Amino acid sequence: QLQLVESGGGLVQPGGSLRLSCVVSGGTLESYYAIGWFRQAPGKEREGVSCSSGSTTNFVDSVKGRFTISRDNAKNTVYLQMNSLKAEDTAVYYCAAETIQAMCRLPIRPVEYDFWGQGTQVTVSS
Repeated sequence: QLQLVESGGGLVQPGGSLRLSCVVSGGTLESYYAIGWFRQAPGKEREGVSCSSGSTTNFVDSVKGRFTISRDNAKNTVYLQMNSLKAEDTAVYYCAAETIQAMCRLPIRPVEYDFWGQGTQVTVSS
């Protein structure tokens, strides 16, 4: 049973940057596991932001060119680098793992992911 813990959230001004980390424990972060980043703003549905599996990465259109995803399998950690942040990026960010089909594909659907972290708050405000 994998456990995931996110960190790195906080308050940042518009145009700023944050790097979120997702540490996986309870097992090895295999390179083929799909790791997804999701976000949920108040009153909105959870939205898939980015995913990574093997050499495949995907991003939702609203963050393309601003967010990057990377992983250090040796450290069991996946990162989400967020640049040029906007007020509309404000949300609780979650990482999740999918270990069976292990596919990173668009759309990035929460229902396809089995293991979830508790979330970290990102607030973009001046």
